[in-house]
Amino acid sequence: MYWYGGWAWMTFMPLLWIALIVLAVWAVIRLTHATTGGASHRGHGWADGEPRETPEEILDRRYASGEIDTDAYTEARERLAAHRPRPR
Repeated sequence: MYWYGGWAWMTFMPLLWIALIVLAVWAVIRLTHATTGGASHRGHGWADGEPRETPEEILDRRYASGEIDTDAYTEARERLAAHRPRPR
């Protein structure tokens, strides 16, 4: 009486566990990718399909919005220029 349809459960249960494991792995990858902002694309200058802002663009935007004054802007520009990697 307890073994009625046992072969069907023996086939279904491993498939269910495989599906659950795949779902869990997908969820972890999706969540870690979302929290890092698309780390796999950062080396190419793209995150989530949008171009990544350069430090100079961020500085220009902050200066234009009034977050920083002229002295801070000039000093930051000089520091960025001094630490810019040189092309090979």
